[in-house]
Amino acid sequence: MSWFHFDPASFSLSFLSVLFESVPFLLLGALISGLIEVFVPARWMTQLLPRRAGVAVAVSGLLGVVFPMCECGVVPVIRRLMKKGLPVSCAVTYLLASPVVNPIVAVSTFAAFRGGTPGPWIVTVYRLIFSYGIAVLVGLVVTRLKVEQFIAPRVLETLPGRSTRRTAGFRVGSLAGTPVPALAAAPFSGEATESGSGGADALAALDVLEEGLSPSLGKRLVAALQRGTNDFLDVAVFVVIGAALASVFNTAVDQAKIIAPLATNPWAGVPALMLLAFVVAVCSTSDAFIAATFTGFSFPARLAFLVFGPVFDLKLVFLYSLVFRRRFVLALGLGLFVLIALVCIRLSSV
Repeated sequence: MSWFHFDPASFSLSFLSVLFESVPFLLLGALISGLIEVFVPARWMTQLLPRRAGVAVAVSGLLGVVFPMCECGVVPVIRRLMKKGLPVSCAVTYLLASPVVNPIVAVSTFAAFRGGTPGPWIVTVYRLIFSYGIAVLVGLVVTRLKVEQFIAPRVLETLPGRSTRRTAGFRVGSLAGTPVPALAAAPFSGEATESGSGGADALAALDVLEEGLSPSLGKRLVAALQRGTNDFLDVAVFVVIGAALASVFNTAVDQAKIIAPLATNPWAGVPALMLLAFVVAVCSTSDAFIAATFTGFSFPARLAFLVFGPVFDLKLVFLYSLVFRRRFVLALGLGLFVLIALVCIRLSSV
């Protein structure tokens, strides 16, 4: 095949580059998840956001400004936040928004497009606003779904009082009275396991879990490190698989023969760069420097690359599967692809 040639040396270099770029952020996310598990009381999650579901979702899309995370490390963080009582719709919004709507990505995008056309301010503002809008829209859709429809069973079991409720029905700060199975816990574990049936209050049960933690700061730090290590090992294997697949495309496929001819067609250029963003799986903190090199493509096509890549790429397919059901991951990817493509194609005609 003239368009495919596998070179082990090039593959190794690309694979290690993607891996070394992703792992530090993944490790950071895992450590943050461990600190949340041990130091953040469950009731804080229910008092963090406004009481109205729509407003809470909108605010969740801005949490990346305060807690910036790239897509490589945010998955273990949102798993832990949901266990602590953060509404699922808010967690999904933060999951999709934080890889772009944060100061690190804003600065890197501005720097990458400085001196180019259009100007860096235009690219940065369009990227942040578009990404925020997409995340909030998905979060609002999720509020209309039952958690059983899209959350993976093993994650669903850990959610406080969510097994039979719609996410739209949450009242932040008022989860008391929600019937859930009785919970049992071991010190430092933070794991909720079913030990019987009854009408125990979800937050009260979580408070019991947290009372088992030692008041010693040193022991709490050790516990946080243990939980973070478990999360890191749980997620790292999927990052490795995604990095390997992305590296095969980066090094073995002749992209000039496949991608470049599409640049002159706006209807083909937008989906072409979105597919490229999916397979190359570059971290959101550095993907703008790649997008800036696609000077043959229109601005809307490059914008599609910058918006779609951080919310759905090869490695994220595997990472999302740790939290969501597979059919939801597929529906999410297709929905995001169609929505972002239509908006950017429309921008091409303006």
